[in-house]
Amino acid sequence: MRERNRLAGLIEDVLRLERELGDAMELIAMAEAEGDAAMVADGLVGLRAMAAEAKRREIESLLSGEADGNDAYIEINAGAGGTEAQDWAEMLERMYIRWAEQRGYKVQKLDENEGEQAGVKSVTLQVSGPTAYGWLKTEAGVHRLVRISPFDAAARRQTSFASVWVYPVVDDSIHIEINEADLKIDTYRSSGAGGQHVNKTESAIRITHVPSGIVVACQEDRSQHRNRATAMGMLKARLYEQELQRREAVTAAQENAKTDIGWGHQIRSYVLAPYQLVKDLRTGVETGNPDAVLNGALDEFMAAALAARVGATRSAASAQAQ
Repeated sequence: MRERNRLAGLIEDVLRLERELGDAMELIAMAEAEGDAAMVADGLVGLRAMAAEAKRREIESLLSGEADGNDAYIEINAGAGGTEAQDWAEMLERMYIRWAEQRGYKVQKLDENEGEQAGVKSVTLQVSGPTAYGWLKTEAGVHRLVRISPFDAAARRQTSFASVWVYPVVDDSIHIEINEADLKIDTYRSSGAGGQHVNKTESAIRITHVPSGIVVACQEDRSQHRNRATAMGMLKARLYEQELQRREAVTAAQENAKTDIGWGHQIRSYVLAPYQLVKDLRTGVETGNPDAVLNGALDEFMAAALAARVGATRSAASAQAQ
């Protein structure tokens, strides 16, 4: 039913745009016949707005992957560099929260490992909303920041790195088989805010899937059982995303046709000093307004990366078919 409703909504949007286009063209034709320049100008404004929406719908049509319609987990880890890198990881956390809020998505913090002085060593968010994973999957990789360090008394320029890992939330319709014997489960006390009970009992859960080396953690709830259930859901999602990556590599027939999310493979640079620039190293998309990007203006970067990713996969698949 969810898929049916999604497709019905897409079809209705296309039909609505067709109706609005017809009405606008008729209005412009009447205005030209009557010599009403102001009405013609209004009609052209409407056409430009429709063109922008059609472009956005075209990009959204690329979100047709198996899990693109699902919610998403975002895991952010600070790189080497101590406080500087941890502050950068927290800046990325804020950026994705702002992006999600602008789209009307819900964001829930599932796990956080705070830095010693500032920022976070790692944080896991769950972003819930239509096609959340489809958009966010393009953000997986290493993000590089260049700026004058606010933590350096000599005000020297510093380079920091943080990795972003994105994987889809899986529902009960997707069966992921996990052998309990393959799991190492640890309990520990939650860190940060949460009240006396959360901080004084070992309600936080960390699960290690030994065969794959995947580690997930959750300390969001005061109940150990609920945290365990959430962590198991995260583990299933990670294993499912791993399978999606494997399938994509097979379909594309080339390893470089898919996004490389390994540590050390930068996907985007954010330069705040000595000049202002954000540049995506995969697509070449860039902007001189990093403040807007760090406040959630990511759609242009995501759309370009999505188009490149889908285009590469389709091209490789077509070549195989021939």
